[in-house]
Amino acid sequence: ITPLTSWKFNKAIANPQICLSTLAAAGRVEPQPPRADTDQCFIANRVDLRGVGDARLAPLETSCGIGLRMAMWERHSLQPAAQDIFGTALSGIDHIGSYSCRRMRTSAGTGTRMSTHATAAAVDITGFSFADGQRVSLIRDWDGGGKAAAYLRAARDGACDWFGLTLSPNYNALHADHFHLQARGWGGCR
Repeated sequence: ITPLTSWKFNKAIANPQICLSTLAAAGRVEPQPPRADTDQCFIANRVDLRGVGDARLAPLETSCGIGLRMAMWERHSLQPAAQDIFGTALSGIDHIGSYSCRRMRTSAGTGTRMSTHATAAAVDITGFSFADGQRVSLIRDWDGGGKAAAYLRAARDGACDWFGLTLSPNYNALHADHFHLQARGWGGCR
């Protein structure tokens, strides 16, 4: 990480070819044709992501920008925290998806604005697995003590460096079981 990292990162995300070539060097990815279900639900720079760095993922249909953000998060936040806290490597990132053509959910019910998931500009993460067989999940471990809770907080804090908005179980009950990591935002970290 250097003072130019943010500039280079934003430039890569803004250019589909650079994004894909950078992500291909950092993950297991297959480019896909654009998806357009409606004028509000689409993925312009669509990829099928199966892993980032040394961490596997169940197939994830998402945008290249989210994939690249996940790759940077894995390398610069998740792996160092796994070594520091557990003394082992991160081997998997569990998710419940990125693309979903739906309106935003709020504490008061479904809102009128479209969710960032409608353009695959967000991903929801539920837990992590490690090379030694350990598993950490937000629903089980967020409110606990010890290493699992410490890892989840380090993962959330690290996500704040790479995503425009990071929501955790501390935000509201709708996020009790996952991190909502979104490309757009002004650095909100809750």
